[in-house]
This record gives sequence, C-alpha cells and structure tokens, in this order.
Amino acid sequence: MTGLVPATFTPMREDGSLNLSVVAPMVEHLLARGATALFVCGSTGESAAMTTAERMATVEAFIAAAAGRIPVVAHVGHTALADARDLAAHAQRVGAAAIAALPPFYVKPASVDVLVACMAEIAAAAPALPFYYYHIPGLTGVNLDMVGFLRKGSERIPNLAGIKYSSPTLYEFLACVALEDGRFNMVFGVDEMLLSGLAAGAHGAVGSTFNMAAPLYHEAMALFAAGKLAEAQRLQTLSAQMVLRLIAKYRPLPALKAMMKFVGLDCGPVRLPQVALTPAEIDALQRDLDQMGFLAWMR
Repeated sequence: MTGLVPATFTPMREDGSLNLSVVAPMVEHLLARGATALFVCGSTGESAAMTTAERMATVEAFIAAAAGRIPVVAHVGHTALADARDLAAHAQRVGAAAIAALPPFYVKPASVDVLVACMAEIAAAAPALPFYYYHIPGLTGVNLDMVGFLRKGSERIPNLAGIKYSSPTLYEFLACVALEDGRFNMVFGVDEMLLSGLAAGAHGAVGSTFNMAAPLYHEAMALFAAGKLAEAQRLQTLSAQMVLRLIAKYRPLPALKAMMKFVGLDCGPVRLPQVALTPAEIDALQRDLDQMGFLAWMR
C-alpha cells in the first residue's frame, strides 16, 4: 500500500441495517480524490459491531464498485479465529487485493509468539493474498513488540506483507521500516501525525479523514516531498486541530460519519454502543469546521 488509503465507512440506514447502495457513489468520490486503495471493514467501518455475513456483503459491495480500478484491502480480524479465517477465505474468493487483521481483543495474546500463532492461522486461510497485521493498541489493548512480530512472523506467515500501524510510537515504526533493509510495507494510521509518519519512512497511510479531506493531505504530502516543511506543517496542524479538538469534542466515529454528509454522501448513523450525533450536534460541527477553515478542504 502506498499513497492515501481511506479507511471506509460502512453505510447504514436509520434502523441500523446495511445501506450498501451508498457504496458505489462513495467509491467514485474516493477515486476522484486520489485514493490508491480502500481499507474496508476496519475500525472506521465498525467491523466489531457487524456480523460475519454483513462484513462479507460489505466487502463484496466495495469490490464490485471498485471494478478492478482500485485495490480493496479487507479487514478480517475477529475475536473468534474461526470467523477470521472464514472472512479471510471469503476475501480471497471474491477478489480482495489483500487482507489485514486485528488481534483477538477480548482474550488478548499475551506474547509475540501467541500473536504470531493467531495471525498465522488467519493468513493461512488466504495464502494468495498479502497479509497485514493491524496494530492499533489504543483500541485493542494489545501492545506487543512489532519488530519482534515482524521477525518471528516472517518465519511462520509466508504472505506477511507489513503492518497497518495506528499508534503514535514513531521510534518503533521507524525500526519496523528499517528492518531487513526495508522488506516490509509499513503504512501509517494516525491521520493527525501524517508528516511524522512520512519522516519516519511510511510507504503510505490509512486513515478515516482521508474520506472527506483527501485534498488537504495530498497537498501536505506534496509540500513535504518538495521540502516546503513550514507549509506542510501548517496543513498538518489544521488536521490535528480538526481531529483532536473537534472530532474528539463531538465523539470520533459518530462525528466522522456525520461529516460525510458535508461532501454529499449520507453514510447513516453508527451502531450501538456508539451513539450518533443529533441534528443539532451535526449543525454545530459543521459551523465549527467552517470557522476553523477545514470545511473548505472538503468541497
């Protein structure tokens, strides 16, 4: 994975059922804004609140809408490894370009060896696809040595491609990038620290705010590549203010999903135990974004 990879939302109706009719226009929107791949059914896609059948249907909808124009990476992690294996095999069968998996996050792997064993079972169900470990300790509570995981994982997981690294621990990310002469595809997953990830050698980035504000990040990346650091930092600061002040203020995923309405795509509410924004909160969020100057990047 390289460039900007949006972590897609799963569109839902007001009653909480899937609304997959929104997937096709969502894919067209993301293609038009320079997405290089799609990361489907991850944390942003509310996979932990979805049934296995719903996750399969969602992956199929994105692959159909992409129609070979852009790779679809299917997140298949699950608390039950048997379900994760079923999701992995399904992703390979229906044409996903790669798979990724969170660790089991209720009963957590206690060591790197156990984590490798879990991921090896999942990856083996889709041996033809590149496999990415999804490292997001802030949500899973699994915070093991990622350098050790890559070293040991490469011995047991033939299709191990890299890590979707959604943690601010840049010293470890840098070590993973450098490991074995840059063998692994390391993609960074902290939107508000994208420039830091690039400076640490990220090959690409996966993020939720790329769904609605990709132009800001594309420009920041171009400025960074051109050596115009101060200008790139100005845009990264705007991203950080949006994520850490506004999205946190209004509840992260409910706010992000509501923001898709501002680009003309109604992805519906979130599922319990998350709570959707009220109409008044959505109006206030829009005013705050506009006052910050961020809304202009979403048009």
